[in-house]
Amino acid sequence: MHSTPGAGATTGPESTNPENRRRRVPAMAPEERRAALIAATIPLLHEHGLDVSTRQIAHAAGVAEGTIFGVFESKSQLVVCSVIKALDPQYTLDALAAIDPATDLRDRVARTAELIHARFTEHAHLMSAARKLILSPPEPGTGRPAGHDQDAHQRMMSSRQKLHAAVAEIFAPDAARLRVSPDRAARILLLHCGADAFGPFGEPGTFHGEDLAALLLDGILTSDDAHSSASNDAHNSASNDIHGSASNDNHAHNTETDRGDQTPC
Repeated sequence: MHSTPGAGATTGPESTNPENRRRRVPAMAPEERRAALIAATIPLLHEHGLDVSTRQIAHAAGVAEGTIFGVFESKSQLVVCSVIKALDPQYTLDALAAIDPATDLRDRVARTAELIHARFTEHAHLMSAARKLILSPPEPGTGRPAGHDQDAHQRMMSSRQKLHAAVAEIFAPDAARLRVSPDRAARILLLHCGADAFGPFGEPGTFHGEDLAALLLDGILTSDDAHSSASNDAHNSASNDIHGSASNDNHAHNTETDRGDQTPC
């Protein structure tokens, strides 16, 4: 006697076909699908930059290529959303907030420089993409970034402002000891880290936060007193040279005058 399958059992090719099993998985909500596609896109942007294809994204996300355009208007929109997500500064903001404001200023600045520089070098390609896609000069007469919506631009600017404010807070407890405002000190630190990470003369592999802290807090002169002494020595030397030269000129003039009657016309 042969047993029969229970009610609801599935037999035949359909029960082993992966495509059929996948169709029975509940579909993601649009926001979940968007988040999954963004998560799949970010590593590809690090690897391929803006040349990443929708086929590569779909393969990484495990979906059909057409699925992308069910939740994003275009590949460009997906890339912009992915760049914004990847450059979310919250991790760095949390790390900066964890620096104890009671510790020595030099240590705080060195630690801050390390965190900012690490962020810039890790996301160098994405920051370059952001400048091109989101922070590009506005279209003439519109005030909006070329080719992209104002919301993306505002979100990127907000992230930059939050990072700047967090760095300024590092300097704030010692504001009275600074020759510039904490805001200005933060801008200088950010500019230096950015120049080292992106600039033609940068050497990211040899960066040390202690070096930047020393440059910001001490400058490159040994001391102001030494500078003043050197300036005075130079001034005195120049003064002696001038007086000596004038004395020699007067002596020469007098000699020529004494010999004037012997000099032919």
